[in-house]
Amino acid sequence: MTKNSKEPQQPQQTEPRDYSFLQTMRAVAWGMLGVRKGKGHSEDFSRLNPLHLILAGLLATLVFVLVLIGAARWFIGYFTH
Repeated sequence: MTKNSKEPQQPQQTEPRDYSFLQTMRAVAWGMLGVRKGKGHSEDFSRLNPLHLILAGLLATLVFVLVLIGAARWFIGYFTH
């Protein structure tokens, strides 16, 4: 027997789209802080674009180093005057 009732069809799940560069930067920032949950990490890992990830990691590292240099210069100037 077949069922002739018209049930709404569920749309097929499509491939998850890649993250934009800003979404990749957010994922990198959470990763640097070390507060990402396992589920979020797994989702990020499957959706991150490797090129975006490399660029975001380099940019985040550069910003981190520049902030450290700026803080060190400020502390040295503050305590030597």
